[in-house]
Amino acid sequence: MELDSVAKCLAELGNPSRLSAFRLLVQAGPEGLPVKNIQSYLGIPQSTLSHHIAHLVSAGLLSQTREGRILRCRVEYNAIKAVLEFLLRDCCAGIENFGACET
Repeated sequence: MELDSVAKCLAELGNPSRLSAFRLLVQAGPEGLPVKNIQSYLGIPQSTLSHHIAHLVSAGLLSQTREGRILRCRVEYNAIKAVLEFLLRDCCAGIENFGACET
């Protein structure tokens, strides 16, 4: 994952409502949750929640699938794993070459 993609993911998670929704979906596991359930747990108006979910989907952190009338959200675990790997990739490697491999 590249610097710009990681920055976008972290920026989207920087909003408290988005971070709360993301953490709830992490707790829900691979099966995810319907938007209605997310709204119920978080107490966020539907239109506001839809806006926040759209941001997380655009960053690649969540996916949505339609099951009849139900819109289900799931965490994209590979995306968050890539963000974490990017953040930790040079752990304890020293700072002599800082920025040399960043793009």
